[in-house]
Amino acid sequence: MKYLLKLSYCGTNYAGFQVQPNANTVQAELMRAAEKIFTVPCLVTGCSRTDSGVHAYEYYATVEVPCGGANISSEKLPRALASVLPPDISVMAAWHVADDFSVRRAVSGKEYVYTLWTKNYPNPFLADRAWHYTRPLNMEQMNEAAKFLLGKQDFAAFMASGSSITDTVRTITRCEAVADSDGTVKIYVAADGFLYNMVRIIVGTLVYVSEEKIKSEDIADILLSKDRKKAGKTAPAGGLYLNKVFINFER
Repeated sequence: MKYLLKLSYCGTNYAGFQVQPNANTVQAELMRAAEKIFTVPCLVTGCSRTDSGVHAYEYYATVEVPCGGANISSEKLPRALASVLPPDISVMAAWHVADDFSVRRAVSGKEYVYTLWTKNYPNPFLADRAWHYTRPLNMEQMNEAAKFLLGKQDFAAFMASGSSITDTVRTITRCEAVADSDGTVKIYVAADGFLYNMVRIIVGTLVYVSEEKIKSEDIADILLSKDRKKAGKTAPAGGLYLNKVFINFER
């Protein structure tokens, strides 16, 4: 029996989604919770990795319950899991899916949003949930630079050094910075896939454009160089959220 879960979580207290040997993760918490309510060890598979400290407004995972596990309807599963999960992980909905359903293959793309808090005083409600950045941001130049990132391109220059990924071509369909009236700036990046630290490096690069350390038109040359050192710094993890997952429920 297999369920598909739609969930959200605050990643501050976790070393990312995927299980790690010496740190707590969202996947580990879901596995512990599933075993409690189904009374047997269950396999939990996420739609993607997220890094330590990164949050998710929307995330999908499957739970595989072996024979002998408790029979719980999909309608009752979110409430059952809520009774045993920590409060920073929430299951919003659940569905029965076919045994051969793969949540990773079902995902066609994702959208991340990065939050910056731009007032000159800290926001206690955004501690570990936004980059507190107090210098004026040149939104026009940042968005001009963001246009160079759109489309199918090699993003090797926007991948963390030391990554083992060899295919670094991705297609970005949205990249823009939006200022809210409350003092936050949000940077949206949607693509068919992401490299390690790709969004955080994009954010750091756009901030460098605002600081005039990089010109907006330099982005094209940075992409062609495939050199991580030519892009901006990696923005802090706490401001990054997985915002949307584009998923085909029939796959």
